[in-house]
Amino acid sequence: MSQLVLFNKPYGVLSQFTDRGTHAARATLSDFIDLPGIYPAGRLDRDSEGLLLLTDDGHLQARIADPRFKLAKTYLVQVEGTPDEDALARLRAGVMLKDGMTRPAEARRIDPPALWPRDPPVRFRASVPDHWIELTIREGRNRQVRRMTAAVGLPTLRLVRRRIGDWSLGGLEPGEWRVA
Repeated sequence: MSQLVLFNKPYGVLSQFTDRGTHAARATLSDFIDLPGIYPAGRLDRDSEGLLLLTDDGHLQARIADPRFKLAKTYLVQVEGTPDEDALARLRAGVMLKDGMTRPAEARRIDPPALWPRDPPVRFRASVPDHWIELTIREGRNRQVRRMTAAVGLPTLRLVRRRIGDWSLGGLEPGEWRVA
């Protein structure tokens, strides 16, 4: 029987079990999860937070990570600037990036969500407003959400993945995990 682990990846943690980088030791999944034989199903950038799925089932891993399956991934995105209807409409229609047009996304402005504090905190600039949007995509290019928001003039300040398909963070705090 296969295992599926839901993990709330903290900011600054690599989505892998070892750090092969040349930098000083960076936090990895092995600092939080000690289950043999499981691997991340997809990635979440070091500077992004939230839901990461891990499994020991190669077929499930492929179904979750492969863009051909168009599994919805929902993000809470704190952006610099004010997301007007034009910017949201552009995200909904798909955005032209250097590697081509994105698929249409679901995008809406939301009130600031009740989230844990980030360490380090997001920089605050009194002269530049920030707002939150909820963005759902059905592909997973490298740093896609950040590149999409930047393309519509809204640089990402904080990015938290809340849901992948039918799986969500639920009440998991940063660094916590549970078997689904």
